[in-house]
Amino acid sequence: MIVRAAAHLILQGPVTSQDRWEENAGYSPSTLATVIAALVCAAEWATEYGETAAADFVFAYADWLATHLEEWTVTTQGDLVEGFPRHYIRINPTDPNAPDPHSDPNTTIIQLANGGGLHPARNIVGGDFLHLVRFGIRDANDPIIRDSIEVIDRVIKHDLPQGPCWRRYNHDGYGQKADGGAFDGTGVGRCWPILTGERGHYELAAGRDPKPFIATIENFANQGGMLTEQLWDEPDLPDAHMKFGCPTGAAMPLCWSHAEYTSLVRSRHDGVCIDRLEPAFRRYVLHPVQSNYEIWTLRYPLRRVSRGKILRIIVVAQATVVWSTDGGAGTNLLDTIHQGKLDLWFADFPTADWPAGSVLTFTFFWKHDQRWEGRDWQVKIL
Repeated sequence: MIVRAAAHLILQGPVTSQDRWEENAGYSPSTLATVIAALVCAAEWATEYGETAAADFVFAYADWLATHLEEWTVTTQGDLVEGFPRHYIRINPTDPNAPDPHSDPNTTIIQLANGGGLHPARNIVGGDFLHLVRFGIRDANDPIIRDSIEVIDRVIKHDLPQGPCWRRYNHDGYGQKADGGAFDGTGVGRCWPILTGERGHYELAAGRDPKPFIATIENFANQGGMLTEQLWDEPDLPDAHMKFGCPTGAAMPLCWSHAEYTSLVRSRHDGVCIDRLEPAFRRYVLHPVQSNYEIWTLRYPLRRVSRGKILRIIVVAQATVVWSTDGGAGTNLLDTIHQGKLDLWFADFPTADWPAGSVLTFTFFWKHDQRWEGRDWQVKIL
């Protein structure tokens, strides 16, 4: 089950078809954090069982994801907060079925769900990047993480009577309407107690006491001790029964809110985030590794690679890669290698000896049914 799951993530990534809010496809910081952490754990498990080849293969993919996090999910041209143009965005959108492998977070446009509108993706922010710290992929004091904290605090944080709380992202349309009316497909996204808990976990990772955030969540609860999905974060609307800092008409109790509270209490007791995965923390924070690979799959066909990297082509069946770097004047053959434990096939192309500006052109001859793929791909060497 574990190796099948790891192989699925390798073949389907790095673009998710649905972010954790079940609304958008693209490069999601929270999904990428989850996938990287999961793959590192799978590789650690394989190592313990003596499957070093499979472990190295999975580590290589996880390292590649970790190396590209900022390229995929950080804008350098954000307009939301003066002086902070560089920060994580909520998600860098792209078609999950035909993803753009070089989707630029500075230029992509996102269509928000629930009537949220069309916006430059660089100017839609949320706390999803905090999962990178939570799972041990990035240091809490990483400069981009800290800049991103500054941005979301100025854009989506609300100081409620009980304490700070955050909205999911700016221009969110999922929540009680401005007049207090119920969400009916459109509305205004309100503050979520779970996000106060997620911020508490970040504060713990940064070396600060999360107790104020625990107390805030406790004070969000109603008289029966129940936590809601969302809180009213505008002035009182007595006629609509909306009171500043109190539950809206959203789901209550929300088990996710209670789980986040319980996790934060336990994390404070232990002195470390309960979700921090130590193998990932060692690999990417304590002793950061760099990736020597660029990964190409049929779902994720890279169009360019930096010279010196190893271009790894991964497919699901045995094939011969028919390739050239001279426009087809000379044809070369390279058989894929079977990664037996994962049941994947791959071919590695070291690019260090290829001239910058050259273009790798290739296709596949599939061995299992003796057929040509019928099209060529090209990868430019930068």
